[in-house]
Amino acid sequence: MISLFLNTIVFLTGLFLGSFLNFVIYRMENDLPLFKKKPFCSLCNHRLRWFDLIPILSFVVSKGKCSYCKKKISFQYPLVELLTGGVFAFVFNNFPFFNLDNLIFLFYFLIVSLFLIVIFVFDLKHYIIPDKVVFPLIGIAFLFNLFFSFYRWDFSFFLNGLLSAFFASLFFLGLFLFSKGEWFGLGDVKLIFFMGLLLGSPSILVALFSAHLIGAIMGVGLMSLKKKGLKSEIPFAPFLIIGTYLGLFYGEKIVFWYLSIL
Repeated sequence: MISLFLNTIVFLTGLFLGSFLNFVIYRMENDLPLFKKKPFCSLCNHRLRWFDLIPILSFVVSKGKCSYCKKKISFQYPLVELLTGGVFAFVFNNFPFFNLDNLIFLFYFLIVSLFLIVIFVFDLKHYIIPDKVVFPLIGIAFLFNLFFSFYRWDFSFFLNGLLSAFFASLFFLGLFLFSKGEWFGLGDVKLIFFMGLLLGSPSILVALFSAHLIGAIMGVGLMSLKKKGLKSEIPFAPFLIIGTYLGLFYGEKIVFWYLSIL
């Protein structure tokens, strides 16, 4: 019962934060200040009341339409809310918090997840990883690694993340320059630098391999459905982010399994 209660709280928290992320994404798309104007309908600019902002429920009750102008609301809104709730529940269930160290990491990963979801949606829609999101994310990861190294008085954690970030991003920067930006975007290189800080070695290798494998499978699938051509652009950040979670929670297990079969 306690586990179910905690999971429900975490999931609902994710839903409400997902609603906030929709607000952030819309304002970033339209170059609007985040906090100078109260929430409003993106279709008719009518100011929204508190009951218009209840995640999922307000969308269902209004039948996917604005309560004021009756125009259809994008499915992005409930999907991002559900995604955030699901990611929060996934992180919570895959990271036990039996001690203070684990609890610190749990909150850190939940905060990081908010940034990653914004990048996931933004790149999926616009094929862009915004600097105003990825640079603060890199800063948070760098400062957390430094803080935790001082907290544990063990700087191998900090050096592992920093070296993983440097070498992984340097390799993909080389591919970016060699292909003149046709294989990867510079935003992907910045995101990979963050992934190195977050995951360290060897989990960064699992994350990058998983991202490429999933991306290749999706690419072949889209081409077989004639949704994409051989030279079509496909946003890579969503695959990198999926790879990040695989590396984060299963990286060491996958590496151990791989080494055991050699």
